[in-house]
Amino acid sequence: MSVTLPCRFCSDLSSHPGAAVSSARLDVWPRQSKPRSISSSRRSGPSSPGSVITFDPDRLTARAAELEEEMGAPGFWDDQQRAAGISTEHSRVTKRLERYRRLAQEYEDAAELAAMDGDMADEISASLGPLRADLARLEEEALFNGEYDAGDAVVTIHAGAGGTDSQDWAEILLRMYLRWAESRGFRTELIEASPGEEAGLKSATFTARGENAYGVFKAERGVHRLVRLSPFDQAHRRHTSFAQVIVSPLLADDSATEIDEADLRIDTYRASGAGGQHVNKTDSAVRITHIPTGIVVQCQNERSQTSNKQTALRILRSRLAEREAEEREAELAKERGAVQEADFGSQIRSYVLHPYQQVKDLRTGHEVGNAHGVLDGDLDGFVHSYLLARAAGKVV
Repeated sequence: MSVTLPCRFCSDLSSHPGAAVSSARLDVWPRQSKPRSISSSRRSGPSSPGSVITFDPDRLTARAAELEEEMGAPGFWDDQQRAAGISTEHSRVTKRLERYRRLAQEYEDAAELAAMDGDMADEISASLGPLRADLARLEEEALFNGEYDAGDAVVTIHAGAGGTDSQDWAEILLRMYLRWAESRGFRTELIEASPGEEAGLKSATFTARGENAYGVFKAERGVHRLVRLSPFDQAHRRHTSFAQVIVSPLLADDSATEIDEADLRIDTYRASGAGGQHVNKTDSAVRITHIPTGIVVQCQNERSQTSNKQTALRILRSRLAEREAEEREAELAKERGAVQEADFGSQIRSYVLHPYQQVKDLRTGHEVGNAHGVLDGDLDGFVHSYLLARAAGKVV
């Protein structure tokens, strides 16, 4: 199973005359004999297990032309919501094409340099490092085929079984995700953080804004397991802790998702975080329970109770939309026979800090020995492996 980028700079630089740069390879995924292509930013998934969506610049160019034609049509802005969606897609497609063309030009420059001076193999190899990373990111984007993948995300972390250790684990996960989001250029905002009795967090919610934020963060939804020597155990014994990560698309304020007020229970309470003269003296924090589904959301980052309520309702709409998407995915998985390893509430990844160090994703088999590096935000390998497996129909 592979992902291909069918373009002229996927070949070996050493194929150019006069170049002795075997170390300066573009290590990309192997080619497929019959690569599939995309027609727009909203693509259907692979029709059979093992097939993978590929990046096709010609199709993207054609799609950009189609969108520009629509944007130039009379009365384009009569339907504001549709116009905004087309404009957003055009911007996204254009950016991807610009990145592709920049990578192609950088490759051509490196190839010409290699052909002129074979003694610069080390310098050329070093210059290809960022090129490989950008290429991998461009190929990764071809795997985002969900309705909300290109948009923003709401991420909620809940401490599970394990008492104080699990609450500390929830806080570690929050730190890991915020660092990872920063490394990918996402803008984050902490919406709510409920501290534990002794340490850590009972729960936390933050938003991640940026291109494909939901597409990458949804690889993290599920239960995460930590094994370590507990810093809260006087005997310093090994403990196992659990925390659940819930990821939802951050919907626009004008989302069509309807919520019946009669289905809601709204509670207010005093914000628990550090604040100024106001935040801890009034019941400005809001907790909303959606009675039919049992989904609970809360917000306490604003000074105004009204603002917190509006934010909480928006997050609730996002959670409900994600719930519907999960149900659709489960039905599709049954039809195509996908392995049900990414179901809601299942354990997706184990982080072992004692007696050895290892982080292993139980859905894809991807594992890393540098556990502390992962906890510092090095998650790209796990996410990419998940996206590949999901595109091949192996996981939900």
